[in-house]
Amino acid sequence: MIKGYTTGVFDLFHIGHLNILKRAREMCDYLIVGVSTDELVKSYKGNLPIIPFEERMAIIESIRYVDEVIPQTTLNKCEALNFIEFNVMFHGDDWKSSSLYLETEMELNKRGVNVVYFPYTKGTSSTLISEIIRKTLKE
Repeated sequence: MIKGYTTGVFDLFHIGHLNILKRAREMCDYLIVGVSTDELVKSYKGNLPIIPFEERMAIIESIRYVDEVIPQTTLNKCEALNFIEFNVMFHGDDWKSSSLYLETEMELNKRGVNVVYFPYTKGTSSTLISEIIRKTLKE
């Protein structure tokens, strides 16, 4: 059985999110999705998501391509592998060249996990939409 794993904030859910989930599910028998907790997002983005964690979890749980939804409390995918069984990880290719993901990919490969990157959806970004909303609310 091929168990897939992907993660995301999934704030202001959009077509890019749906595309990753759909494509990931087409490449595995069982798809586990980690939704970043509010605390995790704040730790690396500096802001809380617009949509609260519980609501983002409910949105992802309702998508037919998803078999299991779990909280993502760390960005370290190798650490996640200690608690979650998966043999393929899916991610947007916007991270592909980063030093963090090069190291992560090498370590996951050593542990028998294949990493598959999907093209980033151009022109659609929850971060950009969030920044516009935050700026508008301040004005």
